[in-house]
Amino acid sequence: MRKTDKKIDNQLREVLTDVCEVALLNIDGFKWLTHLVNYKNFPQSLQVVCVFDSDEHLAHYLQSPDNNNLAKMVQHALQKLKINVKNMSNHIRYDTEQRCEQQHAGNWAQRLEE
Repeated sequence: MRKTDKKIDNQLREVLTDVCEVALLNIDGFKWLTHLVNYKNFPQSLQVVCVFDSDEHLAHYLQSPDNNNLAKMVQHALQKLKINVKNMSNHIRYDTEQRCEQQHAGNWAQRLEE
């Protein structure tokens, strides 16, 4: 990773941590988030993975009128860094700890590689 990539990655981690803290307080079942990126194709390759504790909580969130809140919070955080993405929904993935446990025996590193 180049020095500039490392700097961007640290900034991303910082603003996404803020998003995570707000989401933990306000979104039922939300547990954590992470980001994946290939800096050779940044910001197009950026993916933010938002993880809920269960499929039930995720389904409830996605069916709620507030189902766009995480995407809006992430987009706002990226805008603070002057990172613009055209369609935020292309950069957000949702997952659950329940699915990871069932499909990958809780191995998130393996799951996120796919």
